[in-house]
Amino acid sequence: MATAIRMPLMSDTMTEGKIIQWNKKVGDKVKSDDSLAEVETDKATMDVVGYEEGTLLYIGVEAGQSAKINDIIAIVGKEGEDFQSILDGEESGSKNNSSKEKSESKKEEKSASSDEKEKKSESKSVSSKEVALPDGAKVIRMPLMSDTMTEGKIIQWNKKVGDFVKADDSLAEVETDKATMDVVGYEEGTLLYLGVEEGEAAKINDIIAIVGKKGTDVTAYVEADKNKSESPAAASEEDQSKKETIEEPKKQEVSTQANESSTDEGGRIKASPLAKRLAADKGIDLADVEGSGDGGRIVKKDIDSFVPAAKTEKKAAAEAKPVMLFAAVGEEGYEDIPNTQMRKTIARRLGESKYQAPHFYLTMEINMDNAITSRKAINEVSPVKVYFNDLVIKACAMALRQHPAVNSSWIGDFIRRNKHIHIGSAVALPEGLIVPVVRFADQKSLSQIAADAKELYDKAKTNKLQPSEFSGNTFTVSNLGMMDIEQFTAIINPPDSAILAVGAIKEVVVKKGDGFGVSNRMKVTLSCDHRSVDGAVGSAFLLTVKSFLENPVTMLV
Repeated sequence: MATAIRMPLMSDTMTEGKIIQWNKKVGDKVKSDDSLAEVETDKATMDVVGYEEGTLLYIGVEAGQSAKINDIIAIVGKEGEDFQSILDGEESGSKNNSSKEKSESKKEEKSASSDEKEKKSESKSVSSKEVALPDGAKVIRMPLMSDTMTEGKIIQWNKKVGDFVKADDSLAEVETDKATMDVVGYEEGTLLYLGVEEGEAAKINDIIAIVGKKGTDVTAYVEADKNKSESPAAASEEDQSKKETIEEPKKQEVSTQANESSTDEGGRIKASPLAKRLAADKGIDLADVEGSGDGGRIVKKDIDSFVPAAKTEKKAAAEAKPVMLFAAVGEEGYEDIPNTQMRKTIARRLGESKYQAPHFYLTMEINMDNAITSRKAINEVSPVKVYFNDLVIKACAMALRQHPAVNSSWIGDFIRRNKHIHIGSAVALPEGLIVPVVRFADQKSLSQIAADAKELYDKAKTNKLQPSEFSGNTFTVSNLGMMDIEQFTAIINPPDSAILAVGAIKEVVVKKGDGFGVSNRMKVTLSCDHRSVDGAVGSAFLLTVKSFLENPVTMLV
């Protein structure tokens, strides 16, 4: 699927960037870590990395011209793919924005005079408290890495205070609500300050580091920024958090013990992003590699020179060490497990969905006899193995074509009816639930859906999903059939209006002619948001899904 590359925010004061030169041209193959262009900002000239892989289909800004933050500067996708819809969507969005700006400008003019007076009075008090950033110093803030991200947790710093960093160096590994990704600072100089300790989280746009000339003192600026962010609201939140963490010393004790053992037993392994990628490509377990970088960090040359060997006695003993899951007989015990960013977001988003969206549920039983027969025939000719979940995804995508009201989102003042069909397929991970998205599922064959789904599931299990691969869903499928769950209800995955919960295929005895026989049945339950989908609409959609699955050949016509 074609993906838009937008002008990134490369400094805290940047409003637009000027393309100095393109390092790629239309038709070139690009990798996710390729530098697409050199961009001049208000502070420096830096490389723009697209983080997408494919063919460069479109360049939206010529060399020498400027683009505002978030403007489309390029599009990457499959060779020959039509990308006009992306540009059309961008144009319609800008028109809507301009009309809103015009309608709101009158309101703003009315209050402009009063606002100016307030600003003048406030500026005097603020100016006395503000401290300017020292010359040459550059602030690095927590970037927005996914559409649902509110904060990021620093898993590990790849640099320490006093190190010299380049513009394309990975400063830290950050855990978001969806995946673990590298933070690139896009600044060059000496690392003067780290604002967040490993294991702690920072909100979007919070200062996480400062880079500048060696020896520059940024203490005054940091203190001023901290004081500036504090407010009565923030203080009340702190008081509340203190109340909720009465047993904090115990939690800290547990986390300290975990950190002490993380170096030797099951802890996070320090490795550069390139080393991780090379290890994954070669099938090398990073736990078996000895790092030669700073602090034992694994780098590219360690992977290139790695020779597999027998497990060391220490590692073998560690693997054989029994783990006590429960307390000893007659003793009480517990363990406090800190919530991951993913788990926090699941709790927040699904909690909002459950209690804000009025759910109703429709359950139907589907005869899967023909689907079982058809799947066997399909797999005899398909280049990839097609699973029953792939059949369900295809059936839902085809049914959404006929029932576009189900392919919608409740926005508040209006209902957004999507004209594209992106099916999310929930995957359970140890850290929580993630929903990789099969894009344009209605336009793909069963083998294409199966191939895309397998690739997405593999990436999800190895934390390699990119933000574009787990966002943008218009409908979701949650399948617990492989766990032998016969029937369940699922919570709607925002911003969707519906989600289909799929149970296991069960053999049941049914009446056939004058006697009895065995039939394969599967129960599905559709959860709908009653604000945007009515009962009759959801029922009609479910009947269409049923007709496709009971006669799969109709999906191929």
